Amino acid sequence: MGELHEACGVFGIVGQPAPQQMTDASSSLAIDTYHALYALQHRGQTSAGIASSGSEGIRYKKGDGLVQEVFDFDSLKKLTGHMAIGHVRYAAQRGMSGVNAQPLAVETLGMQIALAFNGNLTNAEQLRIAIENQGGILQTTGDAEIILYAIVRKLLETRSPEQKTLLENAVLEVMPLLKGAYSLLILARDKIIAARDPHGFRPLCIGRRAASPVGAHGAQDGGFGEIVFASESCALDVVNATFERDVKPGEVIVASPGNLKSLSVQAAKRCSLCAFEFVYFARPDSVIDGQSVEVSRTLAGQCLARSSPVEADVVIGVPDSGISSAVGYAQQSGIPYAMGFVKNRYIGRTFIQETQWLREQSLRIKLNVIASAVRGKRVIMVDDSIVRGTTINRVVSLVREAGATQVHMRVTSPPYMHPCYFGTDIPNRDQLPASRYTVKELADKIGVDSLAFLSIDDLPAVTPDLKITRCDACFTGNYPVPVALEKTGGDFL
Repeated sequence: MGELHEACGVFGIVGQPAPQQMTDASSSLAIDTYHALYALQHRGQTSAGIASSGSEGIRYKKGDGLVQEVFDFDSLKKLTGHMAIGHVRYAAQRGMSGVNAQPLAVETLGMQIALAFNGNLTNAEQLRIAIENQGGILQTTGDAEIILYAIVRKLLETRSPEQKTLLENAVLEVMPLLKGAYSLLILARDKIIAARDPHGFRPLCIGRRAASPVGAHGAQDGGFGEIVFASESCALDVVNATFERDVKPGEVIVASPGNLKSLSVQAAKRCSLCAFEFVYFARPDSVIDGQSVEVSRTLAGQCLARSSPVEADVVIGVPDSGISSAVGYAQQSGIPYAMGFVKNRYIGRTFIQETQWLREQSLRIKLNVIASAVRGKRVIMVDDSIVRGTTINRVVSLVREAGATQVHMRVTSPPYMHPCYFGTDIPNRDQLPASRYTVKELADKIGVDSLAFLSIDDLPAVTPDLKITRCDACFTGNYPVPVALEKTGGDFL
């Protein structure tokens, strides 16, 4: 319950085109994308969108709200085609307008393109100023349009047929201009291009799904199957796809019917997958860059039980991401675990609310304490993080009001002390109480009898299977890329 703002989830699927004698009327891949976005809903609840590509070009629908609010069966039927991409979005402070809903689509040089993006560019303001200084007009406030503008600009540089720049080559040329975090999918008439930033801040994986003997639309696929991309592997499971591998940091992949090729892998010297994917963002049934999220959270609870023991009667976890860690703490400590909260599953995660008042109102109907589990007991309450610290006060109050005699809080991440510029909406250090107070002072502020955090030294122990290194800048201030946001615009492209 860390009041963090993650920015978006993406999904894409490449099927088989319909034979010429058949009408391209199937919307099955749009429906698959709809289901996959449900699985990624936790990554963004502000807006949702799907773009499909087929014989009639790119069609799309997007809007504000949850996946189920944006789409109905009639709208999905219209998204025909043999390829599709989808997006769920959280609105960062500079991108709350509904015009920023994705995928973003453009048409230029007779080519249609749609883009879905997850991440945050640290040089977005510089790029925006440079675009505007050169006469460019941007209609949104998000980073996705900046990326799309840069790609189109590269395509326009070579207009003659003999010099025509391939879309994937334009992506390769643009990537060095983009600083910060991004995992993106680009849909064209005949392909999907996937790209992950050189540091690998945000996850992106590849799956494969067996097609029918004559493909989804009656076309032979030669046993190649359908290619699927997703922010998290849990979305692959929903559409019955098999996980194949993660997109590597710095990699660009082109997927078309019956073909998948990796164009380039230019990883940074220091790969930096966001540590909060395991602490909070990702679903527990996902595996990211080799590491099970569920296993990582359980190990974090076990580490806390060893490093910060306390006498108590029961261990409870704050839903959802604190539950696995609470089980791990109970396993290691021998103190019984109990389900301390009931969560209303029809209320979104409180981080999605754009003001503190809305977050508190959501919390009142989102969580209720099971009084019989805590009444008259010394309680260890395990949660994933303390970021702004505004919601946790109310959660502690709920437990005390239910009759707990003591509340000891254990946090499965180190103190969050530094702003994040790579996709979590924490703009300055003044909003981070862990940077202003000692642990004892913070415990007094939130009303607990004791407070302990996971040690920064235990981060490797809780992600033992992770194939790349982590970004821990929010804990240490050691940023993997420069984060100074200068308000000067230079040459663009």
